[in-house]
Amino acid sequence: MDIIHYRIRIVPIIITLIVSKFCIAQFQNQFQAQTFQQQRFGPNQFVQAPFQRPQQFQQLNNIDSRQSPQQSGVPCPEKNGRFVVPSQCDAYIECVDGIGEQKLCPEGLFFNPEARFNYPCGYPIDINCDGRPNLQPPQPTDDCPHQYGYFKIGDEANCGQFINCADGVGHLFNCPEGLAFNSETYRCDWPDQVPDCNVEAFLKFTCPNPAEGDNQYQLFYSESRFFRNPNDCQQYFICINGHPRLQNCGEGNAFNELINACDSAENVTGCSQPSVISPEPLIDPSPAFRQISQRNRFRQF
Repeated sequence: MDIIHYRIRIVPIIITLIVSKFCIAQFQNQFQAQTFQQQRFGPNQFVQAPFQRPQQFQQLNNIDSRQSPQQSGVPCPEKNGRFVVPSQCDAYIECVDGIGEQKLCPEGLFFNPEARFNYPCGYPIDINCDGRPNLQPPQPTDDCPHQYGYFKIGDEANCGQFINCADGVGHLFNCPEGLAFNSETYRCDWPDQVPDCNVEAFLKFTCPNPAEGDNQYQLFYSESRFFRNPNDCQQYFICINGHPRLQNCGEGNAFNELINACDSAENVTGCSQPSVISPEPLIDPSPAFRQISQRNRFRQF
């Protein structure tokens, strides 16, 4: 009888634990889903994965209410939903109870037919516009070439800055040290992977060519080679396929050419004190941007 009473008492406890575990799992799934939607761009920032875009989709979620329909009474493929305009990439048809209205995305953004229940407009690199070549006219401002988007600042020798434009206001960002902004991916990437960046001019270093007849040097030329930065002993370059990539040993360390690796600064000749990296001035690629800088039009991050 004692065993029976014990089992009767413990069964409700077990059921309570199972229900609690299920509820916690459901909560975690909902929290992760919300986090993914709010933070679409992960925190991959440095060497292994390029620096990604700052979060702007939360701002975009508030734009739709300001968009007025461009055309009413258009046919609806289905009773409810958003649908492409066959000839235009930044326009879409919104149908509610069979009543269709043609709308425009904020200038600089394109309609994403895969958005479903999310905000329907996104950045150009995320959306396939095949068969929808037309766009609304640009709406440039003093800060930005378009109302929304990410745009490189500087020429091929100054590749490390970009602006994020939101509602025509430019926000200035700096890529992490040694990385360049890639307009094709909206990321900060190795400068040798950025088509419009002159990596040697940007990093102010050229990888030495292998000497003629040096078979061993020729053998490893296509692989990684290491060189101390002549201007900063805390830094060094990895030469890959003849192009440099900047690395930093970190505070209190320096690149030791004797062991071809980072070492304590006190062990490196002429580098007993860690170097101090001076911030470079902002780049003024044109007189227009120089005027913007003087008026403090950009918010710098």
